[in-house]
Amino acid sequence: MLTQVVSFITILSYAIVVSQSFMYILALKSTQLGLTAPGYIEIRQLIDTNMRSKFRYVIYIALAASLALVILTIKNTASLVFITAVIALVALIADILLTVKGNLPVNDVINTWTPAKYPGNWQVIRQQWFTIFRYRQVANITGFISLLAGMVFE
Repeated sequence: MLTQVVSFITILSYAIVVSQSFMYILALKSTQLGLTAPGYIEIRQLIDTNMRSKFRYVIYIALAASLALVILTIKNTASLVFITAVIALVALIADILLTVKGNLPVNDVINTWTPAKYPGNWQVIRQQWFTIFRYRQVANITGFISLLAGMVFE
């Protein structure tokens, strides 16, 4: 029963993590690419402020639950649930590292801009953010699909 509860929490928290990637695929990237510099700066700063204050808790829960799921299923390392839980945990760690080492530093740069004062190469910096985020999308979507596959097909 404990494994089922942890599995549920892991899937739910991971779904919230991966929802950001899916929303960028569906609409947020193209929306931000269509904005002028002042509009982009404003939306990027608002998103960053909200994500920094709220999203960390989702990440902490997803990380703790993923680790707990790996620990709870380690007794059978050949099981599909264990293998996919490990893949999901590694993918989540990759996403976190890419965030901390990539997207957050770019956000810090963008947060110094104002809608009236920004660098001439702002689009290059925006593209850096999207490039790093694309790697994060690959990581967290891979992890989520792996996690779901393990739960559904075990």
